[in-house]
Amino acid sequence: MKNLDELHFDNRYARLGNAFSVAVAPDPIDEPRLVVASEAALALLDLEPAVQDDPLLAQLGSGHRLWAGAEPRAMVYSGHQFGVYNPRLGDGRGLLLGEVINAAGEYWDLHLKGAGLTPYSRMGDGRAVLRSTIREFLASEHLHALGIPTSRALCVTGSTTPVWRERQESAAMLLRLAPSHVRFGHFEYFYYSDQREQLRILAEHVLRCHFPACLEQPAPHAALFREVVERTAELLAYWQAYGFCHGVMNTDNMSILGITFDYGPYAFLDDFDANHVCNHSDDSGRYSFSNQVPIAHWNLAALAQALTPFVSVDELRASLGLFLPLFQAHYLDLMRRRLGLASAAEGDQELVQRLLQLMQGSAVDYSRFFRQLGEEAPEQALRILREDFVDLAGFDAWGAAYRARVDSEGGSQAERRTRMHAVNPKYVLRNYLAQQVIEAAEQGDYAPVRELHAVLSQPYAEQPGMERYAERPPEWGKHLEISCSS
Repeated sequence: MKNLDELHFDNRYARLGNAFSVAVAPDPIDEPRLVVASEAALALLDLEPAVQDDPLLAQLGSGHRLWAGAEPRAMVYSGHQFGVYNPRLGDGRGLLLGEVINAAGEYWDLHLKGAGLTPYSRMGDGRAVLRSTIREFLASEHLHALGIPTSRALCVTGSTTPVWRERQESAAMLLRLAPSHVRFGHFEYFYYSDQREQLRILAEHVLRCHFPACLEQPAPHAALFREVVERTAELLAYWQAYGFCHGVMNTDNMSILGITFDYGPYAFLDDFDANHVCNHSDDSGRYSFSNQVPIAHWNLAALAQALTPFVSVDELRASLGLFLPLFQAHYLDLMRRRLGLASAAEGDQELVQRLLQLMQGSAVDYSRFFRQLGEEAPEQALRILREDFVDLAGFDAWGAAYRARVDSEGGSQAERRTRMHAVNPKYVLRNYLAQQVIEAAEQGDYAPVRELHAVLSQPYAEQPGMERYAERPPEWGKHLEISCSS
């Protein structure tokens, strides 16, 4: 294991030059203090949990100190925001500090969010606030614990620096990790600005660093796009199966690696509602829960357009055509597992669709339903869950079909319970839980956010004494408004 000052950097993206990013020094925040850190994320950099107690971590996480090998850069990109193309975006409040190589030979981008003004800040102040950094930290590490592909979060550092949003808040910084911070919008920027040589260099960088297997294919760029389609389809299947809403699926927030990226407004469904909109700023419902799959398809088409200098339109269309079938296959597999089904059978898709139709409008807690379904034998579990449904006759018919499906597979209830509890979390990041720990942190009490993070890091495990985190949300907690202001 390493000390904080012993990280080894190899900054491949910085070496691409000023056409791709510009050198910017972080602007430190005042009186930094460590709010919360992830031991699992620290381990990715070969750092021991004890470094959380080292004052140097808060210095590094607040812009006061830099690692010896760091080369902070603001990346340039563009993207479609709510369907409208913005020709120049870029890192307006974050900096790519560099790329760290761990003992396993893995590369991890080290990115400092909330680091101050950059040439791409536009009208912003370059800052992040405590509530948004805590929300991204919790979500990043929780999705990872659930098994959903995501960027990671190393730590949150708070401060006394004032910033203004709807009200005065305190600035904070988030140190986050990802194998790459390249987005769909990177490709769009060089394509639409007609910088074809830079577009070629970017594509070759992504292939060499992140998709080396594609270089062995006869048409590497076509293989790259197909791989991105496959990864994005699997990611969206996880989001839909686990009731996760991203909130701002702009192309500049879509990772080329197919991981959950750039958390702004987000939510896990409480009561199931296919039309749920988690972003208060999304007046049209463009990024509603039910729209996430078609929007991902739309975003992939935008990426495909940017790759037309390298790949024929017919090849791009063929790969794009794989998205929905791949999504449907992954999604149905995940939902079978959530229902405790160990094999595939005809009629499973209808079984899933009918359940969601019955949930709609019945105020059924989406996550708790699946956990409770595995607690008892099907007949008893269904009797308990029945109370939450409006269409009782419809639910009874579904329950009969479900029991028959479970009986067809055989096996014991103990085996079924173990299998279901391994994929159905007891603990889920609810907006009201995040809000409670944010309010405590804003008063200088970091114990609640640290405890919530610890609980969410083991979402499938029984955790005696922590049952309050698994309760139904209060009514006020179901109606919190989350906006893009962060």
